[in-house]
Amino acid sequence: MAEAIPGLITDTESGVVRTGPVVIYSPKGRARRRFPEGCVTVHASEADACAAACPEQGYFAAIASGPSRSSEGFRLYYLVRWLD
Repeated sequence: MAEAIPGLITDTESGVVRTGPVVIYSPKGRARRRFPEGCVTVHASEADACAAACPEQGYFAAIASGPSRSSEGFRLYYLVRWLD
């Protein structure tokens, strides 16, 4: 049986993977579900993330979990949901 994504998210460096409001730079749109750490900016609240978003330029507000180290060694954020 397949394991749910939250069960697969681990990071031995930080000990805790956090879920919260972020702005994700994704110039090709919102089709992806995981993003490298360099494309994600963490914000204190959903309102702050929404205010910082600029969809016309590829910056989208979202709730994401991370960062988590992938099997390839990258630190990734996993999309929980987009904030519209």
